[in-house]
Formats: sequence, structure tokens, C-alpha cells
Amino acid sequence: MARVTTKKAATTLPSERRAHLVVLAGELFAEKGFRATTVREIADAAGILSGSLYHHFDSKESIGDEILSGFLNDVLTGYRAAVAGHGDPRAAIEEIVRSSASTLARHRAALTMLQRDWSYFSGQPRFDYLRKAMREIERIWITQLERGKEAGLFRADLDAKLTYRLLRDILWIPTSWPQGSGAGWTTAQVVDGLLRLIFDGITTPGAQATAGAQAAAAARPAKPRAAPAKANPAKTARRAPKTA
Repeated sequence: MARVTTKKAATTLPSERRAHLVVLAGELFAEKGFRATTVREIADAAGILSGSLYHHFDSKESIGDEILSGFLNDVLTGYRAAVAGHGDPRAAIEEIVRSSASTLARHRAALTMLQRDWSYFSGQPRFDYLRKAMREIERIWITQLERGKEAGLFRADLDAKLTYRLLRDILWIPTSWPQGSGAGWTTAQVVDGLLRLIFDGITTPGAQATAGAQAAAAARPAKPRAAPAKANPAKTARRAPKTA
């Protein structure tokens, strides 16, 4: 029995150490930038020698690869499940938003790495999968938005690509908020607020109707004013008072 426990500990501890190193490295990459962070700094943060770090990873790029691939795999797993589980485009969009917010909250460091060092990662053959993943993410968003337009759920004049870019960037914003400060909104509260903004807007139904009526009235051509009647010279002469 003791041998089993010892063996389990022997196999679990290295895995836990590896996961701990990934978290520490991700925090440093997010704070300083991937290129500016050295292996020595990661080892110092973990309280080990630089050589010991190479027992777990063959390079700094291997750590970055694990962080970024794990992040994008989670994003795409959630997106694919949202599309497969909902035939209704609006329901699929709602699930995509919820999945995105949840995944981004778990992978703040990875998102910051992509934002800060995209030019570096996108130029490295090892990270070719990043562009492929981003293209699939965009395609899923745009497909659902276009389906919603075809079904009459979304406005016919909706620019699907622009809408995707706007919503994607809005979803990224809360990950930059200082944790533990601010108004203390939960991820679920942020998602609910965003979904209400997307599908209901910020105006009341009465205000929307009033604005629509005013816009329609403004669009109608103004009626031409009637020209003033011209005086009849003969009648004017007959009415003119006689002079002495």
C-alpha cells in the first residue's frame, strides 16, 4: 500500500510542478512581454535553478506554446459545442459569448500574451496554429451572424465581420480590469449585461417607437408652401379712394 502511495506521489508531483511553472511563466509573460522575459527570471520566480527548468521544458517557447495552445483549444471547444448544441443562431451567439467570457477569465495571461506579442508569435513557424485558430474563431462568429440575418433574427444591414470584431474586442476588455477591484462584477454579470446590450440595446421600447416616428417624419418631404395671391389691378383701382 505504501508503495502505491509513493508511486502516485512520484508521478503527481512533477505534473504539479510543471503546471505551477506554466502559471508563473504566464504571469511574467503577461507582465513583461514574452520576448523580454528570460528563463532565469522564470526559474527565480519558481525558486529553482535555470537548469532545473529544462527538466520540464526544452525552451521558453515550449512554455509559451503550452499556454497559448491550451487557451485556443479551450476557446474552440466551447465555440464548437455552442454551434453543435443550438440550431437557433441567436442561442448559438449567446452561448458563444458565455463560453468566451468564461474561457478568457481562466486564461488572462494567454490573452495578454497574444495582444502584446502577436507580431512575434505569428511570425514563428512553431506558432502557425495561432492564425489557423483565429480564422476558425472568426468563421464561426460570422457564420452565426449571417444565419441570423437570413432567418430575420438580426438586421438585414448588419455588417457581420465588423460586428464580430467589435464583440470580440468588447469581450477582451474585462480581462484587463484589475482583479479584486472595481465594482466587483462577476463574469456571469458581465455576460448578462453584454447580452442585454446586444439584443435589447439601451433604449426603452417606447423610446424606440418615438425615435422611429420622428425619423419617419423627418424623412418625409416637406409640403411646398402656397404662393401668396397676387392682387388684381382692376379691383385695386376700383377700391382706391377718390382724391379731391
